[in-house]
Amino acid sequence: MTYHTSRRRLLGFASTIALTGALLAGAYTKASSLPAGQLGADTPTFTSGSRGEPAGGRHFWDQLDLESADAWSRLRANFRWQDQWRQGAGHERVQHWIDEYSESPHNIREITERARPWLAWILERVEARGLPGEIALIPFVESAFDPEARSRFGAAGLWQIMPRTGDALGLRRGRGWDGRLDVVRSTRAALDYIEDQAAQWYEGDIELSLAAYNAGAGTVNRARRRALARGLDGDYWDLALPDETMDYVPKLLAIAAIIEAPERYGVRLPAIDSGPAFARVPVTRPVRLDEAARHAGVSTGTLSRLNPGLRGDIARPGQVRELLVPTDRAERLVAALSRPAPADSAVPEVHVVQRGDTLSGIASRHALAVADLARWNDIDRPDALQPGQQLTLSGR
Repeated sequence: MTYHTSRRRLLGFASTIALTGALLAGAYTKASSLPAGQLGADTPTFTSGSRGEPAGGRHFWDQLDLESADAWSRLRANFRWQDQWRQGAGHERVQHWIDEYSESPHNIREITERARPWLAWILERVEARGLPGEIALIPFVESAFDPEARSRFGAAGLWQIMPRTGDALGLRRGRGWDGRLDVVRSTRAALDYIEDQAAQWYEGDIELSLAAYNAGAGTVNRARRRALARGLDGDYWDLALPDETMDYVPKLLAIAAIIEAPERYGVRLPAIDSGPAFARVPVTRPVRLDEAARHAGVSTGTLSRLNPGLRGDIARPGQVRELLVPTDRAERLVAALSRPAPADSAVPEVHVVQRGDTLSGIASRHALAVADLARWNDIDRPDALQPGQQLTLSGR
């Protein structure tokens, strides 16, 4: 039971070296966050011509007027592996996880509720690449669809990307930003990663690439050589891998099987529209998150959850290219950002050093990376700040 991709994307020489190093180092080895029992032109972009929760605890998504189109039906139509595993070598291993998950249908409901803002958009990206629909459920296994998830090994985000691998994939990190938590960029990077290593190591075999996504290509390649030496085919189901990796594809297939027939397992899935729930609004001037939320007409908590890569309360053009906003609120925010900031909400462009200030403290206060702040102000000795000294906060 395999699925092959015909994609052969050429990487730049330097990127290939960096990515290959991360793969061979087993950069993705980590614990799954799911409980055992339980930017491009791909999204609308609108351009101009305190992180609180919504009142009463209601999510913005509960108030959306959903159309008849349904993301779950669309996802099921893209499943490619559901008939194969029932007849193949993985039957017993997949059935084990179906039994485990179906014992806690409330856990599945909770996780699929968290998937509501992201599922349709991720599925579009999977469809565009011709990949099996099951791939859209990898965040279920990796992070329980929590964009803020972090593992004890250092992996972060929906796709649980390790720091070194994120660096190789171009996902910037700094005090005010972590690209691994940005759903748009991390999704693109994770799917690139899966396809690229399938092409590089496994002649397009996606299942082997998923094993390498979890354990690292070095671990999978060694296991494959041992299987081939024993006269086996060397596909995923032949390999002796770490326990977590042995369970990785079976978990993915198990949750897809439950989503294919949720009523059979007593699972009630939340209603999710088949179209993306968010649009991308370019950040054309520094803006506080609460100000942006007010202009968009949503809670600060809603905007915060849509932009988990932003690690502070200020979005600056030098750090953040865009904000994700509920689709039907984007034009309001675009119009507001095209106007000068009100005096009472303007983000400071300069910090005047006070007695006791440190460069790291100033950077933290303004959600900036220390290295950026030092570079913008030509600071070679961070310990030599003087009271009254003015520091630019934007690099301009």
